[in-house]
Amino acid sequence: MANQEQMLNMLKELTDARAIPGDEREARQVMEKWITPYADKVYTDHLGSLIAEKKGMENGPKIMVAGHLDEVGFMVTRIDDKGFVYFQTVGGWWSQVMLAQRVTILTRKGDVTGIIGSKPPHILSPEARKKPVEIKDMFIDIGASSKEEAEKFGVLPGDSIVPYFEFTPLKNEKLLLAKAWDNRIGCAIAIEVLKRLKDELHPNIVYGVATAQEEVGLRGAKTAAHTIKPDIGFAVDVGIAGDTPGISAKEADSKIGEGPQIILYDASMVSHKGLRDFVVETADAQHIPYQYSSMAGGGTDSGSIHLTANGVPALSITIATRYIHTHAAILHQDDFDNAVQLIVEVIKRLDSDTVEKITFS
Repeated sequence: MANQEQMLNMLKELTDARAIPGDEREARQVMEKWITPYADKVYTDHLGSLIAEKKGMENGPKIMVAGHLDEVGFMVTRIDDKGFVYFQTVGGWWSQVMLAQRVTILTRKGDVTGIIGSKPPHILSPEARKKPVEIKDMFIDIGASSKEEAEKFGVLPGDSIVPYFEFTPLKNEKLLLAKAWDNRIGCAIAIEVLKRLKDELHPNIVYGVATAQEEVGLRGAKTAAHTIKPDIGFAVDVGIAGDTPGISAKEADSKIGEGPQIILYDASMVSHKGLRDFVVETADAQHIPYQYSSMAGGGTDSGSIHLTANGVPALSITIATRYIHTHAAILHQDDFDNAVQLIVEVIKRLDSDTVEKITFS
């Protein structure tokens, strides 16, 4: 029970942390707190990605397990004379999930609460009512009556704006509701992998990584991978769940609770076949459930990792998650546990000979 409580505390602290691309400090501090007890050393690259190193065998292959620190959010661009705040999206947002949602602006004077607003439907024409409101026509109401008052609150252009939501286990306690599962669950996987390897013999050096700026172009993975120079790379992220109404198997067929997703293909990478085959064989041998998935759009940190130096065999292992890139998403704790177990079992088998065989398979 104590372990489960500790796990939920870690997941709560990770998801409650506020960190949009380019301003990941808060999530990085939480990550550092939880991963440091299991690492030999922890450091940060110059873009803000956190790297925790755990040595198994001195000159063994370097294995990178990377989640990303940032979540989709917004940035203040201007304040009008009446004190309404205008913003830029940072990362991908769909306009229909944004209106009337609570946000927090992180200012130099502390947190400022706001709500995303637009022109009310009552005064729109019948045609206009049928159309989604465009993001450019939205604003944030912080209760200020003038630009001067908003500035007195501490709000300035460039301030980070984050969705407001608190971590909540649902009635089925295996289902966890939170903001920023994309991708604090990847950070949690990296922490837990190092934790489970703490007293295990493994024939390599493992790097638990929390990258910066994934949502705006896989940027931190690029600098972190250049810093580490890994021999094998895993991106751990969220994937699309296809188990809610209206989604056909052709669009997405993964179900939450049925195992981590092995990503075959996405817009950033064709997964390395040798590594993918090795991971699947390990899962089958250990009776760890998994699902295959592919995404025509979007990508993960593997997209940057696999193009580092002279190339890195890489694979994305993801957690099927409902409602990503909104204020709150749902995932299943069993998928988290099985993803960790799978990656640990794979790492224990990744010695120099195996890595060479995979690389040139």
